[in-house]
Amino acid sequence: MRCLFLFGRDLRLHDHAGLAAAARIGEVVPACVQSPAFVARMERSPRRAAFYRSALASLAHDLEARGTRLILRSGARVATTLRLVREAKAEAVAWSASYDAAGVAEDRALQSALEEAGVRATIVHDALAVAPDDTAAARSEDGGLGYRALAPYVAAWLTLPRDPIATNVTFVAHGLASELLPVEGNGESDSGGDPGIHRPDFKEIASEVATLARFEAFVSGPILQYPFARNVPGSGETARLSAALSFGLISARTILARIDERAHDPFLLVEERLALSTFARALARRDFFLQLAWFFEERADDALQSRMRGFAFAKDHAALDAWRDGRTGYPLVDAGMRQLRATGWMHPRVRTIAASFLCFDLGVDWRVGRDAWDRELVEDEPALATGNWQWVCGLGADLAQFPRIFNPRKQARAIDPRGAYVRAWIPELADVSDAELFATGLAHPAPQLSLALYEREPYPSPVVEHEAAARDFLARYAAFVSSDRAKP
Repeated sequence: MRCLFLFGRDLRLHDHAGLAAAARIGEVVPACVQSPAFVARMERSPRRAAFYRSALASLAHDLEARGTRLILRSGARVATTLRLVREAKAEAVAWSASYDAAGVAEDRALQSALEEAGVRATIVHDALAVAPDDTAAARSEDGGLGYRALAPYVAAWLTLPRDPIATNVTFVAHGLASELLPVEGNGESDSGGDPGIHRPDFKEIASEVATLARFEAFVSGPILQYPFARNVPGSGETARLSAALSFGLISARTILARIDERAHDPFLLVEERLALSTFARALARRDFFLQLAWFFEERADDALQSRMRGFAFAKDHAALDAWRDGRTGYPLVDAGMRQLRATGWMHPRVRTIAASFLCFDLGVDWRVGRDAWDRELVEDEPALATGNWQWVCGLGADLAQFPRIFNPRKQARAIDPRGAYVRAWIPELADVSDAELFATGLAHPAPQLSLALYEREPYPSPVVEHEAAARDFLARYAAFVSSDRAKP
């Protein structure tokens, strides 16, 4: 048989569950169908679009080395795929599953249309290290519906195999027409002349080979300091694999296999083994949110906790633009937001604190924050973004009695005590003392920071007083939970 494989967010050739499934059907014709919705999503973030175009061009180059060509078509996904099936004389179509609600709906529509046309349709779980159905199989009491709590999920996840998948594919040397693919030199987006936008060399980083090399460099050394680096921004290297994982330039299974191999080093210290385990559990957490979206996608933009679906967050706030621009008067929050705007990435611990500030200090809806970040981030995992934002704001998985509200002032002292991270991203504070730096988080900032004696623009006063805002939010939250509006 001949199988048409549709690449999406899985732009690699090795350890590829979708390609392996297509290869079991027969010869493979590689293609990529870009629907208007997908193109619009990519273009929402210029950095993401640039990264994706570069990764797609790299995949096309790798396929040419295997004696075939990637077919690129734009148009409605169902109609365009059906035309490709006829042109390629394919009897089957395979692709990797989506996990966000919109992607799942598109997958189901395509599957239905193909089956009605008498074409075999195969949707494969590839983005997770452990497929959702495998972890859900242990939950017979819930009918295999998946996990809503992280701890039992990780316990099950750790017991299941997650070995790399051999991908031995015979590609078809076809002569089918394709739209023009990205070429060298157009991998970067136009920043509009904004000097604050950092445009990395996407040709160097947005490829399977380069991603594997970068991960190998990380796992050979810096990973042993991961527990410290992930909690203390500016203290060391994290893997920075979020974009590569979201576009499938590397498999989570490949990462875990290399970590397991590294853990067998007899000379590792206990703390270093713990670092490897901590990194593996971070991937388990990623799998958790993806399986959560897979099993509970029917109301993706509503609170996972049904009792909280009537709780009202604000859609706007006078300080919302200050939050977006990194000018809230809370240095750690502002440093994170400025890092995001400058690079398309934010340190993971700081993400939690910046998100907490938006939801609790400003009382703004988590979806406003998610969408604001979506316009800046290089990574493209909408299901993961939704899961994490709901987790932070107390509406998603593992809901405690009350949400955890981070104090940005205390967090700054705890995770950036010397101000290295803050000073790196806030030039107005580069030359101030530690005492002055932390004083900027108070209701009344250090007077000398407000004097017009500096060439740089003065750092702003706090837009809200944290303690008062947190108390007000918790009072409103408690009143809602105890009311008749909070229903299970």
